[in-house]
Amino acid sequence: MRIIVVDDDHLVTSSLRTIIETDPTIHVEGIGNNGLEAIDLFEQLQPDILLIDIRMDQMNGIDAAKVILERHPDAKILFLTTFSDDAYIIQALKIGAKGYLLKQNFESIIPSLKTVYAGQRVFGDEIITKIPSFLNDASSDCLSDLELSDKELLIMIHVAEGLSNKEIADIICLGEGTVRNYISIILEKLRLRDRTQLAVFYHKRHQ
Repeated sequence: MRIIVVDDDHLVTSSLRTIIETDPTIHVEGIGNNGLEAIDLFEQLQPDILLIDIRMDQMNGIDAAKVILERHPDAKILFLTTFSDDAYIIQALKIGAKGYLLKQNFESIIPSLKTVYAGQRVFGDEIITKIPSFLNDASSDCLSDLELSDKELLIMIHVAEGLSNKEIADIICLGEGTVRNYISIILEKLRLRDRTQLAVFYHKRHQ
């Protein structure tokens, strides 16, 4: 697995390289210190994953990720930052980032890289707890009368996005069987037959 690490703190990039390369299957191909360098490095090296900070001089990580994803829609971008600001998390979700982790959870970096490399998304525990409220805010007008819990709403939206039970389980840190049970409960509450009907129901409500 080939990684690019971008952070405006040279000590952080050095430490991240050391941490990441303790796993022999992962190699840090390049290091940058701002968003502009992230874009250049991505174009040059075409890495499997870009691990990038958000607040940086010249260009921040969110803006750099937008440029990269416009040029390379399949790019895997994982944010690693000290900030759990709601605005940043929402932007990361909207632009299609594969994950959002906090730096203090350094032990989760390697497992998260592997999860993203496998095509799944990953968010730290602190971030996961915030996501349902974002979705509730965005969908309050069309879904407020459904009497679904935050987690049920989150799972319904992921089903509507076409994700499998396993993909949903990985994103929200639940067992695949637990996700299956949640979907059964949601279907019963909404009097729907299957996940296809659930997806159609959601999109009709959300139009």
